[in-house]
Amino acid sequence: MPTSLTLDTARCNDGNVVLVAAGEIDLSNIDAFDQALSAATTDATNSGGRFTVDLSAVEYLDSAAINALFARADHIHVIAHPLLMSILRMSGLTELVPIDVAPQTAEL
Repeated sequence: MPTSLTLDTARCNDGNVVLVAAGEIDLSNIDAFDQALSAATTDATNSGGRFTVDLSAVEYLDSAAINALFARADHIHVIAHPLLMSILRMSGLTELVPIDVAPQTAEL
């Protein structure tokens, strides 16, 4: 059974592209994530800049997702959920990509 993942792409008022992911990214849904990254990369490249991958609502990603991000390292800026920061550091992605930590939200 595929893991729950939603993907939305938007263009901000300043013209920058943002890909927002929510859920978990793993082998069961990596194709959808990879396709969304490819489309956003093309869109951002045609606009002449980087795009933002907002992972602030993603609490788990596997090596396939990290590989997909590495493949676009020259084109992306990442906003990451605090839980993802250790794996992003260990993978070395933080050395190649600007990554901001999303603010933690209070749990009810």
